[in-house]
Amino acid sequence: MEIDQQIVLRPRFQEVLSLEKKDILNLFNQEAVKKEYIISIIDDHVFVRIPAVRAHFWSPELHLELVEKNEGTVLVKGLFGPKPTVWTMFMFFHFAVAGLFIASGIWLYTRFTLGEPIRFPLISMILMILVWFVLYVLGRIGRKTGSEQMHELKIFLDSLIKIK
Repeated sequence: MEIDQQIVLRPRFQEVLSLEKKDILNLFNQEAVKKEYIISIIDDHVFVRIPAVRAHFWSPELHLELVEKNEGTVLVKGLFGPKPTVWTMFMFFHFAVAGLFIASGIWLYTRFTLGEPIRFPLISMILMILVWFVLYVLGRIGRKTGSEQMHELKIFLDSLIKIK
């Protein structure tokens, strides 16, 4: 998987493994004791995080969902993303910009139908588009900043699964 070549801010991947789900969960439980990574297991979901001493604002986390396909075969769905608080803040800003863009569009339409000047509503709509691009670029910069740790998490996952 080439993470750097993807346009998405939260890269995903899938792998089919010839292992039992309980065996995979046991591997993660054994690794959790080592404290090299922060590993949380909730039902069929595994979260792998970078420890606080090595983490920064843009540090990624790896979310794995284990889906049992057949007996002895598991589909591992992986998602790299920022910490939930960072992602929530980022989405809040996106929704705020979208809301302001829509409000500016309504303001523009109202002013236009009343025959009043539309300069300020138009400027605010264009400004919201520019802010959205800035948010997107910041997300790309954040992903690039965390890409080394993203690769580290992927290598950890690959090495853990190849142990068995």
